[in-house]
Amino acid sequence: MTLSAVTVDDRIRRPAALVAKVPQVTALFWVIKVLTTGMGETASDFLARAIDPPIAVALALAALAAALYLQLRARRYRTGLYWFTVVMVSIFGTMAADGLHVGLSIPYAVSTAVFAAALALTLWWWHAREGTLSIHTVTRGRPERFYWATVLITFALGTAAGDLTATTLGWGYLPSGLVFAAAICLPALAFRTHRLNAIAAFWTAYVITRPLGASFADWMGVPTDRHGLGWGTGPVTAAWAAAIVALVAYLGLHRTSTKTATAI
Repeated sequence: MTLSAVTVDDRIRRPAALVAKVPQVTALFWVIKVLTTGMGETASDFLARAIDPPIAVALALAALAAALYLQLRARRYRTGLYWFTVVMVSIFGTMAADGLHVGLSIPYAVSTAVFAAALALTLWWWHAREGTLSIHTVTRGRPERFYWATVLITFALGTAAGDLTATTLGWGYLPSGLVFAAAICLPALAFRTHRLNAIAAFWTAYVITRPLGASFADWMGVPTDRHGLGWGTGPVTAAWAAAIVALVAYLGLHRTSTKTATAI
């Protein structure tokens, strides 16, 4: 499922305030997105065990706030900054969902329903104010604030949904990952067969990437007595983070070379 984005020429010609601040949605976009979800899941678990959980949450919130501040102030799309913000949303979103369950003993079924309702309300409000949910219209100001609020809720929702299937329903992490891998194909297929428009297909797939990546990352990191591979959350976090850095660096270099070629 590939959705076209604003071209480089359009970004150069249009005023900075009207330049879309999201990346082009390609296959590589979805790969990095899934990697950030898995890395956020295991990073959250690792930090919660390595340091005092309230301190971990406070640090993650501070890093997220700093990332969002820089992202919202940026005049144009910056590859590294954008994906760093996504990573911090992933880590904090995981902590928020897990905190409701562990700290407040709220069942995953309840938190999943609450986050789903919050997502529906946010999308409705966004559409009511902007007239569209297309990411191609995500420019500086209110559209971008709606976008990041939506992204944060999708991460929390996906975390709760993934834990719901893996633990509450007893499916386990690997079967859950396989189910979500199949599920993410459905919006793409519906889009290809013209049964779902591009915007609905994008946001449906975007939500599913969270439990998809998290389920496989958990499967790699959790001990064998929990039906995992037992690699540990620290090593899995480091491996997935390295993959993210490499792919984001490639995107940044590719974008720079494309802009240079266009200017020439």
